[in-house]
Amino acid sequence: MDIWISEAQTKDLELRARVKETLFMGKSDFQEIAVVDSHQFGRMLVLDGVFQTSVTDEFIYHEMIVHVPLFTHPNPKNVLVIGGGDGGTIREVVRHDCVEKAEMVEIDGLVVDVCKKFLPEISEAMIHKHPKLELKIGDGISHMKQAENKYDIIIVDCSDPIGPGKGLFKPEFYTNVYKALKEDGLFVQQTESPFYHQELITYVNKEIRQLFPITKMYLANIPTYPSGLHCFTIGSKKYDPIQSSMENLQGLATRYYNKDIHKSSFVLPNFVQELLK
Repeated sequence: MDIWISEAQTKDLELRARVKETLFMGKSDFQEIAVVDSHQFGRMLVLDGVFQTSVTDEFIYHEMIVHVPLFTHPNPKNVLVIGGGDGGTIREVVRHDCVEKAEMVEIDGLVVDVCKKFLPEISEAMIHKHPKLELKIGDGISHMKQAENKYDIIIVDCSDPIGPGKGLFKPEFYTNVYKALKEDGLFVQQTESPFYHQELITYVNKEIRQLFPITKMYLANIPTYPSGLHCFTIGSKKYDPIQSSMENLQGLATRYYNKDIHKSSFVLPNFVQELLK
């Protein structure tokens, strides 16, 4: 008998994947955690019934949430990742030679432990304790309240705005992000699907525009995420990501991201532009 795992992407739509094996099933203080080995996407991390990442398409999300901002800033030395417990985002951050310190604050230590065991190719920077990496198990919202003029780049690699991730979409959090950035700093946050989360995208864009002189949204195609079309929002104090020179890209091996993708990802369909007006 076939075993399937499903994610309710909206109240009217599910994405289902046929499963070879359930590798882990458990519950932390914050959420239900599962790792399954699927026929289509290989090993997948699922939190509270929501597909978070898979070994087949994770490179798209992690390259786009990291390399777009890090090639926008001319010299990012101090980078903070909020969330990102699977380890893929911090893996990409530490690949940049200019980065001297990469902090990561993840609220759920069990997610980190599970991903290190079952998703080692994604979690390799955490497994090998990369010398640039400082991993903290704790609340990213509280961490932001205590930081000021500290980071060149902040990456908010959060889950959906429910449960532990809800506070990462509030105005107070964005204000604290702005305060924690240096005078030429910038931040990026994953901001869901322009098909299914239009109200959220409009809200986030409005909040970021009130704080940052440069606010941009960009897109990537990620098969396991709702609708396959995913967006990210950048708030920058000084640097425009569309004007990035990406001078050092030739030394970085990537599977999705490149100079043309960087620029074209900011070209938005009309229906997405309407969300930002």
